[in-house]
Amino acid sequence: MQAVPVVLTSRTASISRSLPQVALPAIFAAIGLIFGSWASRIPALQAGLQISHSSLSFVLLCGGLGGLLSYPVATRAMARFGGRNTMLIGALALTAVLPAIGLAPTMSALMLAVLMLGVTAGVYGVGVNSVASRFEKSTGKSQMSMLHAWGCSGSLAGALLGGAMGGMNIAPSLHFMGVAMPMAVLFWICYQFLDADEAGEKIEKKKFSLPSGPLLMLGVLGFCMAMSENSIADWSGVFLKSHFGVSEGFAPMALSAFTVMMLISRIFGDKLKEKYGASRLIACGAGLSSAGLFLAVSAPNAYIALFGFACSGLGLALVIPFVFSAAGKEGPLAVAAVATMCNIGSLMGPPLIGTLADTMGMQAAMGFIGLLSIVITFVGARSSLLK
Repeated sequence: MQAVPVVLTSRTASISRSLPQVALPAIFAAIGLIFGSWASRIPALQAGLQISHSSLSFVLLCGGLGGLLSYPVATRAMARFGGRNTMLIGALALTAVLPAIGLAPTMSALMLAVLMLGVTAGVYGVGVNSVASRFEKSTGKSQMSMLHAWGCSGSLAGALLGGAMGGMNIAPSLHFMGVAMPMAVLFWICYQFLDADEAGEKIEKKKFSLPSGPLLMLGVLGFCMAMSENSIADWSGVFLKSHFGVSEGFAPMALSAFTVMMLISRIFGDKLKEKYGASRLIACGAGLSSAGLFLAVSAPNAYIALFGFACSGLGLALVIPFVFSAAGKEGPLAVAAVATMCNIGSLMGPPLIGTLADTMGMQAAMGFIGLLSIVITFVGARSSLLK
């Protein structure tokens, strides 16, 4: 009669110990689901408001601008509340902004909503990477790649969900509301099980900060990677739809192919890093990405283009985890500075691709992203902070 309470107590204690270990991966997966959902419905939002490629580029520019404007907000929140609370503020704000994007009745309203998406995503990004860096230091093992793999799994789920919703002709507004509400609850629950950090991070008070010295190399990598990843997320579906004439349900498969290979790469990224080193993996992976993107733009059909996007995802997957892992070792200000460079890349990428698409065609625009992968190859091979 006494054994049952003992067993239950043991199981309860085991669950209590495991919850903090799954909370952070769950947060990465949830935020990936949000961004995968948003990116997968961009073609539907464009069609619904009947806006051109160049007009869409201005909408996406607002997201990057919001990310840039998030820097003073994020650093002040980090200094006052710490990384854990900053992450929660950004995540909950994202769940409020997402439905507003789907409900935007005009291009101006959509631009404002996407601007706020950029601001809230920037705040979340600084907070969560600070928390992840602290977690990695506490374990003494490379963990960043696996955490970002969870983000990829969420993005993949979001892209597949977006394709399914598009195939059933469900409006983006209903789709986004259906995603945002449960994700807000999940963020709050997971937050409760994260280890509390200091009330505030010690961050030098600056109005604006860009990396310098060896940290600049990490910033360039983050800049090129953010420009590439956001451009592929925002424009790959549009590329398939305009160049190959695929259906609205098929268009998000480009993002799905890109994301699923990112997921596979990041699952094994931490072990590969211990064996081969971050610098070599980033350089070789970016070379594979450039080959994949050049294949996509010259592909005779949409299926070969999907294979090209998959190669790009496999090659670029480890850049962001390894860059933020290296920046985290230099302190919170370094993380914020690299995040700023990433936000600038996010700002410049999608609208630049839209401009290139209007002036030179979608093939040339996608080919430009392949050139960015070549830049990542050379910079990654020469960064002294990547170990």
